[in-house]
This record gives sequence, C-alpha cells and structure tokens, in this order.
Amino acid sequence: MFTRRGFLQSVAASAALPALYGQTNEWGSPVFDLHHHPRQQAAASIAHQDGAGVTKANLLGASLAQFKAVEALAPGRFIWFARADITKPEAVATLTQAVKDGTQGFGELKHHVAADGPELTRMYDLAAELNVPILVHFQEVDHMENEGKWASGYATSFEKVVKAHPKTKFIAHADAFWANVSADYHNETAYPSGPIKKGGISDKLLSDYANFYGDCSANSGNNALSRDPEFTKDFLVRHQNKLMFGSDCSCSDGHGGGISQANNPAAARLSGKCVARSTLGVLKGATTPAIFKKIAWDNAHKLLKIPA
Repeated sequence: MFTRRGFLQSVAASAALPALYGQTNEWGSPVFDLHHHPRQQAAASIAHQDGAGVTKANLLGASLAQFKAVEALAPGRFIWFARADITKPEAVATLTQAVKDGTQGFGELKHHVAADGPELTRMYDLAAELNVPILVHFQEVDHMENEGKWASGYATSFEKVVKAHPKTKFIAHADAFWANVSADYHNETAYPSGPIKKGGISDKLLSDYANFYGDCSANSGNNALSRDPEFTKDFLVRHQNKLMFGSDCSCSDGHGGGISQANNPAAARLSGKCVARSTLGVLKGATTPAIFKKIAWDNAHKLLKIPA
C-alpha cells in the first residue's frame, strides 16, 4: 500500500518526465538503467531513479503486478523483465505467459545450476523462440559463507553455449563475467583488483559474438571498470555497441542512503554510495560523450526494441 507522501512524490516525478528525457540532465544524456530490482513500494523505485538522475529503467525480475503499480505512478518510465524458478517444469509456461503480458526479457536468472546445464539451456532455447534477451548472473566465489555458485562454469563452458545458440541474445552480469575481462583470473576472489591482463574470455565473447552483451551493473561492473583506467578506455571503445548501463543498486535515494549492495561484505568499497551514480561517473570520465550515450541509453533501446 502506498503512503500519501510516497504517492505525491511519485506524481511529481511523473510530471517531471518530459524534462528527464532531454539531453541536458546532469549526465549530459538520458540514462536507461537495465538492472533495477523493484522495491516493495513502487514509489521507492521512482525515488531511487530520480535521485540517481536515471530517465527510464528496467524492473528486473518483476511481476506484471509490480510493473503495473509503477506504470500507474510514472507512465512510460519503466519496462520489465520476468523470471521464474527454472528448476521447475512450469518455468517455460510462466515465462511464455510473461512475454504475452508484455515483458521484454528474462532475468535476472540467478540459480545454483551450471551455465551449460539443462535448466538454463531450456531458457536459452525459449528466449530464442520468443525473441527476447536473457540476463544471467554468473558467480563462482561466495560473497557470504556457503552461498554457493550461480550459473557455474562461465569461463570454461559458456563460449560453447553462445556459439550453439546464435539466435539467443545473452546479457551477461555479475562477478564471473566482469572478473574474466582479465586473462589472469582464476576464481580466486569475487572482485579482483589491479591491472587487467588483455585477452580475458569476457572481452573475447563481446568481440566475437554478435548475440552477446554486457550489463555494467553492481559492484562487479563498477569494480572492473574502475580498477585499470587505461584498459577501461580501450574496452569501452571496443565494446561501445555491446555494453549497457545498469545499477543493481539497493540504496534508497539515489545518493547512497540506506543499505548499499544488499549488505554484501565483499562490496564494502561502495558502502554509503549509490552504485548507479558511481558507475555513471566512472563511465562518463572514461569515454567520450557519444560513447557514453550509447552505453547509458542507445544500446538498451536498440536491443530491447524500445522506441527512444
């Protein structure tokens, strides 16, 4: 249930939408957040995006009801991706219905299964059949004790998956994807630091496969883009048409209030910060205005077929 204060704030945010779509906001470009997890109250999602200077966003892992709640308060400012328990046989029917209901992709799919296992393979096939992208969380190192792996085997097995599914549009996210921009990564830590060695599998997949894209969100994206500025400049030039800004930020106000990075102890470097703001700042400082606009706005609209 919405509070009166939250409702009034949301109405004000919706009224300001035309200005946000201009080219002269604080980032010098409109911004699309590919990776925004819906809050318990729709007004809180709008408040975060307003605070971070985000024009439009993707409600990740949302239900149709969550999308409708936000759409009612801020028409045109959100789209949604759907998810399901992919270990259950009804996942195919659930996601097929979600596409009929208007979802524009699957994700975030985050499960304790192999990246090339039968559960995710069913989803890759379904995404190709329904012509929607699929966003997967790849992680090999625990953030917290006994957390386990998510879509395991990325570095060793995922290229064959991409090659075998040329009609599937993959969006890669999280630790294993971003750590593997460096050729010397071997699952030793969630968020490696220091200079990046060229030739990493993620760099190769972005270069070699037209159906493979990268999500810049979370501490994983922020860390990788921050750790070696010279590498990042070239990386953004190489993949200017394949990367999309996302936040995966849990702060409350777009300025670092509340809980940052879901209390992930390995991401303490972003404590008290808004991940959206931090990553947009890194991107803006590392590349040209034209490339920044591609990553912050154009690429998502092109991939998701959203009228800009």
